[in-house]
Amino acid sequence: MIVGIPKEIKNNESRVSMTPAGVYEMVKNNHTVYVQSTAGEGSGFFDNDYKKAGAIIVNTIEEVYTIAELIVKVKEPIELEYDLVREGQVLFTYFHFASSEPLTAAMIKAKAICIAYETVEDQEGTLPLLTPMSEVAGRLAIQQGAKYLEKPVKGRGVLLGGVPGVAPGKVLVLGAGVVGIQAAKMAAGLGAHVTIMDINMKRLRYVNDVMPPHVVTEFSNEFNIRKHIKTHDLIIGGVLLKGAKAPNLITRDMLKEMRPGTVIVDVAVDQGGCVETTRPTTHEDPIYIIDDVVHYTVANMPGAVPYTSTVALTNVTLPYALQLARHGWEKACSQNPSLEKGLNIISGKVVYNEINEAFGWSSK
Repeated sequence: MIVGIPKEIKNNESRVSMTPAGVYEMVKNNHTVYVQSTAGEGSGFFDNDYKKAGAIIVNTIEEVYTIAELIVKVKEPIELEYDLVREGQVLFTYFHFASSEPLTAAMIKAKAICIAYETVEDQEGTLPLLTPMSEVAGRLAIQQGAKYLEKPVKGRGVLLGGVPGVAPGKVLVLGAGVVGIQAAKMAAGLGAHVTIMDINMKRLRYVNDVMPPHVVTEFSNEFNIRKHIKTHDLIIGGVLLKGAKAPNLITRDMLKEMRPGTVIVDVAVDQGGCVETTRPTTHEDPIYIIDDVVHYTVANMPGAVPYTSTVALTNVTLPYALQLARHGWEKACSQNPSLEKGLNIISGKVVYNEINEAFGWSSK
């Protein structure tokens, strides 16, 4: 099969969908791989690295989309790419359709085969292609949150770890999934006091078992959330509903109950955000302030550490990409139930029901 690796053109997105090592495996299995020139530079991989791995380098994104049968990306196509997508072309990437009706409509119109990393689901019910980026984002959420708590960037002026004689900062984590666990681990490592909330008691028991004593768990409900937002310095939104829009756990009126300079990092922004006031931002302009509350809502957080993210992503996506290239999407999905769950749109029809529910569309 002919596989295409375009350069990501979303704002400050420096990741690339496949390392030279991944390309080497593709070529070794008799597939032809076209890589757009400079696609990997942001992650520390150069055209010559890809050539040595057996790739063919082309100059433009148009060439990649024109030639390739299978497009492997990191992020969803943006508006400039909509018209490049061909009927019947297979796109394998993070789509997060439920948060963007224009993107969904564009892919329906293109009649492409859209397989979303974030809905590929294994037998245990975990999301293997979302996990590594969730791990990166969860850890980054604390790094960024700690930074924006500094007074020069309008934060409360709190050092998360505190110092002798001064209490540490307080971190509230909404969601005990991959993002939440990683965020809690990083915050605890800095010495912060961490409260992690979820509606799944199994997850809370797990957190209780593996985390140090200064990480405490509490059942998530509106009453408890309202109680904690008044006293916590940094709030991490780590809620995920598979393929669906995230629920608003923090509403606009709650911001007035927070102390000035409180920081919210909403990692759920890709799924619409779990904070009502969330809107996607970029690494170029990452924050905004509402009611004296700092919002950090970058939609591609792992893009800030592209080398780590690209290697981690290739590690998990490559086996699925090889299956798609070897068998074609229909046979690959019929043979692999996990990959089949990644199918979101097929030739103009939405086949992942949560997308229809997000927009109030009929599923017929």
